[in-house]
Amino acid sequence: MKLTIYQVDAFADKLFSGNPAAVIPLDAWIDDLLMQQIAEENNLAETVFFVPKQDGFHIRWFTPELEIDLCGHATLAAAFVLFELMAYEKDTITFYSQSGPLKVERDGAYIALDFPSWVPERITEYPEEVIKGLGLTEYLGVYKNRDYIVELETEKEVLAVKPDFSLLNKIDVIGIIITAPGTNADFVSRFFAPNCGVPEDPVTGSAHAQLIPFWAEKLGKHTLYAKQLSKRGGELWCEQKGDRVMIKGKAVFYMKGEITI
Repeated sequence: MKLTIYQVDAFADKLFSGNPAAVIPLDAWIDDLLMQQIAEENNLAETVFFVPKQDGFHIRWFTPELEIDLCGHATLAAAFVLFELMAYEKDTITFYSQSGPLKVERDGAYIALDFPSWVPERITEYPEEVIKGLGLTEYLGVYKNRDYIVELETEKEVLAVKPDFSLLNKIDVIGIIITAPGTNADFVSRFFAPNCGVPEDPVTGSAHAQLIPFWAEKLGKHTLYAKQLSKRGGELWCEQKGDRVMIKGKAVFYMKGEITI
């Protein structure tokens, strides 16, 4: 069996920035274990697979360790491959996923993702490893939806965090987000998911499905510009739209290859 594989840097406007994703179009689903093995072999934050459906595509995302329920950067990468490399003729794609239908639109030089809005709630009880694993002595609050969110006061504090992944790996969630107001952005963040095989994710769309409603309410505005402060870095243009969020970004093609199994 031979499979075509693409690699795309998502939420980036130049190579070697943003978040790299492997994109593998399929005619029909292959075995789940094989998809997981391919994702482990690729050793990227996400490998995304999709198959045609009558009015769109089914989509699934795998980290090196497990399948997850939502991934923004790999969805953007999959749409980029369809729009730019596979001659998909429409300007809108519907992906059907574990998190429901996801509409993706071409918006000039950007690709816009229509995702669910996951509103986090402030919590007072959480594993001690959340704070110890981040090495924090001061923080403004802890929140939770799919992931834990720790609010810090400044961008400088977000940049200064040096996580202990052996502690964060004990927390039974997809990821841990740290966030604060940005110096040159409405808000900034970092995302850690060591138990998924992704110690620090370069740019995380699913984290922003939680961060956008959080900061939209806190800042009293619906249109937001965000930066993820990983080593590679990434930019996201965001909008809160009722029970949905819009996340826009750019993508850059890196390579096309063939998997032989």
